Amino acid sequence: MTETLTVLGIESSCDDTAAAVLRETVEGGTEILSSIVFGQTELHSAFGGVVPEIAARAHAEKLDLSVAQAMRAANVDFTDLDMVAVTAGPGLIGGVISGVMCAKGIAAATGLPLVGVNHLAGHALTPRLTDQIPYPYLMLLVSGGHCQFLIARGPEDFTRLGGTIDDAPGEAFDKTARLLGLPQPGGPSVQGEALNGDPKRFRFPRPLLDRKDCNMSFSGLKTALMRMRDQIVAEKGGLSRQDRADLCAGFQAAVVDVLVAKTKRALEIYKAEAPEVATIAVAGGVAANTAIRAGLEQLCAEFDTQFVAPPLKLCTDNAAMIAYAGLERFKSGARDGMDLSARPRWPLDQSSPALIGSGKKGAKA
Repeated sequence: MTETLTVLGIESSCDDTAAAVLRETVEGGTEILSSIVFGQTELHSAFGGVVPEIAARAHAEKLDLSVAQAMRAANVDFTDLDMVAVTAGPGLIGGVISGVMCAKGIAAATGLPLVGVNHLAGHALTPRLTDQIPYPYLMLLVSGGHCQFLIARGPEDFTRLGGTIDDAPGEAFDKTARLLGLPQPGGPSVQGEALNGDPKRFRFPRPLLDRKDCNMSFSGLKTALMRMRDQIVAEKGGLSRQDRADLCAGFQAAVVDVLVAKTKRALEIYKAEAPEVATIAVAGGVAANTAIRAGLEQLCAEFDTQFVAPPLKLCTDNAAMIAYAGLERFKSGARDGMDLSARPRWPLDQSSPALIGSGKKGAKA
């Protein structure tokens, strides 16, 4: 009989309460038996963004339900599990604490091993879950709060080549949506409007393209859009639907150009270090943007490089990626005790200097 490893994953770092059951055999096959996600979009819609206190209360209400549904959908009980994996950071601290306490309760009641997972590692390892790509590989992790280029060498071995020095692309999309009166989350709203827009009507800046490093900036891009919006309103007395679509298309085109240009630079560095392997993977919520995917696919085709992007449902926050990242840590011998702490900040690359102010709680990226 083939030995299997079955893991329950729990995710609650932002505004999605999620649980999943994943099974991997010693032969290397991995199957997502269930994946349950409770979103909170309606709870935060009136505020133009995620309210941490509301999110934390919603997680506390939904965590046990998400776990129960995931177990039921996977047709397993706790005696079938080999471990519990949980997001221990980074994220909104109230939500992270809720998930960690839930996982600790399950581990204490069942005796199952507990493994804390870096939420960013969950995203960064998703291409291994979906496509079994080998280490090392170049990862563009692009999400609501983070954007960085990483060389992934192992489940806890990441080298950051660069990243955003201010707003992450997801933040810029959300702020753009608010500026234009579009619903949250901003990424899908802006992408939907951009489909009917002219990306050449407004030429927005492409920050830091004159620099040869892999760092990016999107805060000025958002400001440029705000000024253009105000100029149109002053001249015409308001925005037409076409104005809004063109603004979205121009903004999205600028983001794509920056990400593609900086990915090209990261690819050059990556190939110089690991010329025998050539794989670029992208993950994170913003990786669901079809224009960004298309731009990266074209770049990889030009450089004869494999491009890997997980299915859209595994780009946004989910517990299957946490289960898989926990499984990789577990197989390498990692275990956590009841002193596992929730961390609002937790950089993947512990040795590189922080790109964003570290403050009292440590580096954010």
